[in-house]
Amino acid sequence: MRLQDKVVIVTGAGQGLGEAFSKGCAKEGAKVVIVEINE
Repeated sequence: MRLQDKVVIVTGAGQGLGEAFSKGCAKEGAKVVIVEINE
């Protein structure tokens, strides 16, 4: 993917698929905003 200089917002990124997706985007050069809610 071409994510250099892109911003990615990921909800549910504290675990599982969201966490893996966030890490992958960061490796590809994206700026990642992670959102997770624990109640």
